[in-house]
Amino acid sequence: MKDRQLPAGDEQRFWDLVEAAWAPLGADVGQARRALAHRTPDADEELHGVPPFSLVEAALEDFLGNLASLGEGLSAEELTALDRVAERKLHDIDRADVHAVTDGSDDGFLYARGFIVAMGRDFHAAVAADPRKAVPDAECEEMCYFFAHLYEERYGGFPDTGSGISRESCSNPDGWPR
Repeated sequence: MKDRQLPAGDEQRFWDLVEAAWAPLGADVGQARRALAHRTPDADEELHGVPPFSLVEAALEDFLGNLASLGEGLSAEELTALDRVAERKLHDIDRADVHAVTDGSDDGFLYARGFIVAMGRDFHAAVAADPRKAVPDAECEEMCYFFAHLYEERYGGFPDTGSGISRESCSNPDGWPR
C-alpha cells in the first residue's frame, strides 16, 4: 500500500473549499453542522424547532453547487489532488463501526460516508472518533466522486490519484474485522 499521508496543503485546501461552499448558506446551516458534530450521540436536538439534520439536508444541493463554482478553473493537477483527499477521507471512515450506525448496502454506505465528508472536517473527525455521531440514513452520493467528476468533465476520464487505495465500501482492511 502506498503512503497513507496526504500532503498537508492538499488536505487543508480540500477542507477550506468545503467550508467555503457551506459559508454562503447562512448561520442556521452553519450552526446545524456544528450541532451535529458536537451533539450527544442519539440525541434528538433541535435548532429553532427544526432538527439540525433537516437544515443541513435541505442545503446540500446548494452546497454542491457552491463547491462546483469554487472548483471552476482548477487545473487537472489540483482536481486530482482534491480527489485524492476525498478518496482518503472516504477510505479512512470505511469501517465496520461506522457502517453499524449508518447501515446501507455497499453503495449506500459509500453515500453515507460521502455525507460525512461533505459535512466538513469537524463532522468527519467527530464520526471518526465516535461513529455513534454519524447520522443514520444521511447520504451525499455526489461528494464521493465530486472532484473526479469535475476532472472528467474538463479533461476526460477519471484522474489517477496514485494512492493505491479505494473509496469503495469494505475496501479498508484496517476498518473491517477479518
